[in-house]
Amino acid sequence: MSTASVIARPGAVLADLIPASRVRDAALVLGGAALTGLAAQIAVPVPGSPVPVTGQTFAALLVGTALGARRGVLSLALYAVAGVVGVPWFAEGGSGSGAVSFGYVLGMILASAAVGALARRGADRSPLRMAGAMILGEAIIYAVGVPYLALAAHMSLTQAIAAGLTPFLIGDALKAALAMGALPTAWKFAAKR
Repeated sequence: MSTASVIARPGAVLADLIPASRVRDAALVLGGAALTGLAAQIAVPVPGSPVPVTGQTFAALLVGTALGARRGVLSLALYAVAGVVGVPWFAEGGSGSGAVSFGYVLGMILASAAVGALARRGADRSPLRMAGAMILGEAIIYAVGVPYLALAAHMSLTQAIAAGLTPFLIGDALKAALAMGALPTAWKFAAKR
């Protein structure tokens, strides 16, 4: 299938520009997990919070958007399972399910499904729709991560919101702005090929 026919095809995501095969899908899933693990190593501690600012959420949302819901979920599930069994690629080189921030990892799996499904509906082709998809993805991550943080760190929900949501809102706005430009631009670049 040509690039032009993939671009014109309803329901296509960026990964569909690569000729289809099981090898392609396996490589994309492995690559998405690895990208998320590498991005998690970009970590900046937040004073007063047990959760650092990382590149992992941005990578997880890009993986879901670029690969689509099915491959995105598989990729983030692989990332989570590998981290639980000991691969040190969670934030700051962590692993295991005991970290207070593990709920965010679980939320990333659900968020990748949502943004991947939205990408199949064309959300990744315009800046405004891409921003909406990213904001929804971030909201899903927080909807799982913040209550998990509250339980795991023995905080009240108000304390967990203050430590695990509020300090990250400006960074999330910047991530959404970056995605607003990156993914629609990738589609425009592909259309010119």
